[in-house]
Amino acid sequence: MFALGFIGAFLPGLPTTVFMIIALWSFSKGSESMHHWLYHHPRFGPALRDWDQYRMIPIKAKITAYVMMSISAIYMTFFADINPILLICAFGMMLWGAIYIMIKPSRPADEIKPAQKKSDIKDEKSEADLNQPGPEAPPEEPPTLPPAP
Repeated sequence: MFALGFIGAFLPGLPTTVFMIIALWSFSKGSESMHHWLYHHPRFGPALRDWDQYRMIPIKAKITAYVMMSISAIYMTFFADINPILLICAFGMMLWGAIYIMIKPSRPADEIKPAQKKSDIKDEKSEADLNQPGPEAPPEEPPTLPPAP
């Protein structure tokens, strides 16, 4: 995956980041030193850290993806002899990819917290409730009886 991502950095049309994300995940399972090296790499590291911490796709990458999908769609529609069913499937996959890219943030924001493992997430409200004394219970009122007939 790293080799494909590295080639994709120089070869137009071959994605880089997707292969680097897969390589980073693979290194995290197999080689801690390679994971650390790739995570802190001067060229690939910032995009991988942004994805890892914020699930962020930079605006430049979004625009590049949209332009490349548009060029591909135009080429397939007007210049390639493609079965209409395959063309519809390709357009559907491009649309799905465009929507996925669109819903991801373009920059980290203060309200976006880094990705956390489910085991690390704590219910902050219940923890705060445990640390602070709660309001005192209201005094019980004697039960009232209905008026006699």
